Amino acid sequence: MTMKSKLQQAFQGRNALKIISGLNNFDRDRTAATIKAATAGGATFVDIAADPELVKMARQLTALPICVSAVEPEKLVRAVEAGADLVEIGNFDSFYAIGRRFEAEEVLALTRETRSLLPDILLSVTVPHILELDRQVELAEALVEAGADIIQTEGGTSSHPVAPGTLGLIEKAAPTLAAAYSISRAVSVPVLCASGISSVTAPMAIAAGASGVGVGSAINKLGDEVAMVAAVRSLVEALATATATVENRA
Repeated sequence: MTMKSKLQQAFQGRNALKIISGLNNFDRDRTAATIKAATAGGATFVDIAADPELVKMARQLTALPICVSAVEPEKLVRAVEAGADLVEIGNFDSFYAIGRRFEAEEVLALTRETRSLLPDILLSVTVPHILELDRQVELAEALVEAGADIIQTEGGTSSHPVAPGTLGLIEKAAPTLAAAYSISRAVSVPVLCASGISSVTAPMAIAAGASGVGVGSAINKLGDEVAMVAAVRSLVEALATATATVENRA
């Protein structure tokens, strides 16, 4: 089975799990730890910074599909040449803290440029959560028309949970869950719910209409490899339970 077929099967089964090391994480050791945990824990694919050397390292460490993230199309091209299987425009969360905003027009332009440069690659695009929800839906529809194969949602890193524990996890995921619900009903391509997702809220993402989830900080902040693998497995189990529940209700 090809990498593309594996991904499509996971999205169709609505249990895709992407483990994200970070768009601006160029640390080889940290990236390697995330890749190893994703592989051992049973994730569907990994998402790393669009750096050719990191892609080559990742290819040695895992048989999982490798996604690369950037906001510069030329970086995505070089990463694909190094062996990346799919590309992601986005993971914008890392830019908001420094005041860098991505408006709809810029995201759409980046998508068109990337599709022109990489006409055959699987292309995922993040919809910025800073847009009003109805505008997020409009942008998602335009992105699909421009060639996006996957739409990703975000919002977790900019949310501010008030409650501790489980309720806090739900509060943190609320923006990306809302986007996944609205966007999944407007587009025909898979929606990946990312940013602020945990094993508590991953099933909610599937129930909201997502075909999978993307998780980064919930894994990377652990530091310990054993704990990272356990966290990935917990997410895999949560998605399996959620998928079975949705199928039973259908």
